Amino acid sequence: QVQLVESGGGLVQAGGSLRLSCAASGIIFSLTTTGWYRQAPGKQRELVATITSRYITWYVDCVKGRFTITRDNAKTSVYLQMNNLKPKDTAVYYCNVRDGRSGISYWGQGTQVTVSS
Repeated sequence: QVQLVESGGGLVQAGGSLRLSCAASGIIFSLTTTGWYRQAPGKQRELVATITSRYITWYVDCVKGRFTITRDNAKTSVYLQMNNLKPKDTAVYYCNVRDGRSGISYWGQGTQVTVSS
């Protein structure tokens, strides 16, 4: 059974930083593509950043230069370092892990990030 446990959300002032963590179990983590999505109130869930099993990263334009996605296969975890946060970054952030063998995606429970102006 695959489980994803997220942590690290919270309330921060504009310009501040947060680091999100997502710990996975029940999956061969080194074979996964992992990513972070977010969903703001009244909006669709959007992809923020991904990192492949080969450590290739991708970011949505609005977070480039501010967010960094990393992974630690030994700890079966993926992280999202968020710097220079803006009020528009306020959302529930979800970890996503896609099994490289089956293609099945799994989701974390979500963690709230709120950026005050």
